[in-house]
Amino acid sequence: MDLKIKRVYEEPSADDGMRILVDRMWPRGIKKENLKMDAWEKDLAPSTELRKWYAHDLKKYGEFRNRYFEELDSNRNATDFLNRIKDYNGSVTLLFSAKDTEHSNAAVLSEWLRKNNYNTN
Repeated sequence: MDLKIKRVYEEPSADDGMRILVDRMWPRGIKKENLKMDAWEKDLAPSTELRKWYAHDLKKYGEFRNRYFEELDSNRNATDFLNRIKDYNGSVTLLFSAKDTEHSNAAVLSEWLRKNNYNTN
């Protein structure tokens, strides 16, 4: 199994597996019926306050990552999600809309899932 992140604006591929939107807000310019996804886990996204504070300012990324980890650690929905996908035998692709792939909430969530023993083979 594989854990990936991918912008919602990229074409789906056969190896995406389960496609899960992890943004709190719906992505701009995409109709719901046109986004190929299996679930929308908006409760896994950073809080509105944290997202607005960060505002994709790269100088704040380290602190954003730390604060988002804290939110995920105390978020029962995140723990439930981790338990649901832990033993999934296929690929999981976390979908997000931010332009910066490396400094996105999906990148931090992916790191948190791996840190919490999401099994990738």
